[in-house]
Amino acid sequence: MSNPIRGPLAAALLTAATAAPAEVPEAADVLATFAVHAGASDRLDTPVSASLDGLVLDPATRTLELYEVVGERRVSTPAQLGGGFTPRLWWILEGATAAGRTRTFELVARPVPDGSDPSEAAVTVKNDGQTLTLRVGGRPAIRYQHAPIPAPEGASSLYARGGFIHPIWSPSGGVLTRIQPPDHYHHVGLWNPWTHTEFEGRKIDFWNLAEGQGTVRVKALLSTMAGAVFGGFRALHEHVDLKAPGGPKVALNEEWQVRVWAAAPDTGAWIVDFVSTLSCATDSPLTIEKYRYQGLGFRATAAWDDETARILTSAGRDKSDGNATRARWCDVRGPVKDGSAGIVFMSHPANFNHPEQIRIWPTGMNEGKENVFFNFNPAQDRDWTLKPGRTYTLRYRMLVYDGAVDVQRAEQAWRDFAHPPRVTRD
Repeated sequence: MSNPIRGPLAAALLTAATAAPAEVPEAADVLATFAVHAGASDRLDTPVSASLDGLVLDPATRTLELYEVVGERRVSTPAQLGGGFTPRLWWILEGATAAGRTRTFELVARPVPDGSDPSEAAVTVKNDGQTLTLRVGGRPAIRYQHAPIPAPEGASSLYARGGFIHPIWSPSGGVLTRIQPPDHYHHVGLWNPWTHTEFEGRKIDFWNLAEGQGTVRVKALLSTMAGAVFGGFRALHEHVDLKAPGGPKVALNEEWQVRVWAAAPDTGAWIVDFVSTLSCATDSPLTIEKYRYQGLGFRATAAWDDETARILTSAGRDKSDGNATRARWCDVRGPVKDGSAGIVFMSHPANFNHPEQIRIWPTGMNEGKENVFFNFNPAQDRDWTLKPGRTYTLRYRMLVYDGAVDVQRAEQAWRDFAHPPRVTRD
């Protein structure tokens, strides 16, 4: 069974997922050969990509297919084109790949078969007008709330907001996030505001909404994509200064790019990438002042607490001693309906002040009334000034899993993210 890639390059293009040996179709031309080099690390179900710069592509008349070369066989491999000025081909380096190993893939083109239809996407995106739900193999993975939700009953209307992810589901369907808990109405699943900032001489708090200084709103849903390898969305958020002299004023623009990868979900895990790109919205700089919590935040399900949850960082710290320490990754897990599930949060080496310090609620905080909170904070120990005309990008990855992962698996997942396999093209 072949895996055709069809349609305009600006779209996310589809293939059918199969690992069965396949014959390269007749009348097919080999456009490129890719070598994927594992390097010094073992790899497991790792997203990889290759530039298609310089290749002559005509997807209206020719089908593109990717095959792994395994001895004398060709194994059909799901692949997906990403748009842009220079298109890239994405696929999953499926299964285990030992350190030092090189795997070879061929991209071929053949005439589009008569009457052929694009294959069903492995990762789908559904927009109901309020939310986007991303599914992997039909199972829900994340939901992005792009329309504002109202404040909790009896609470200030300042707590109304959108622009967050909830739920995050484990592959078995366990809900791992929580929104608007009574102890912190402004906590909304997975979100990314800044707490102590300075803008045009004013102190603006975009995190603690009840202060009435700032908020975050969704300006536009820029695009969605579905496909055999990943699905996702791009959205534009505005960080709004509510105390500006002339009325509310946008101080900071933020673009979210979120991808969910179809990376072997049958193994009890899938991958979510979160990229935040910040830019000043005016000719004035914005300074994110050092403070103990701000940036990418995660509020866990109410079922997780001091007794039931486990937190472990890349430095070997836990819930009792991990707060304000630095970590490349942090594993957070606890009970769900049918067992346990969790998320390994990973920070990219290119992030500001990497490895970032983290904020977690220590064991026994406030007599255990609050449950589990995690936060990567690049400005916990220093100010970060964002200047007009420049962009600033923060990259994170989440390994969402059922059961448990050990330190070796968490470290491997971080290396796959931070130092992915090298791809060369002949």
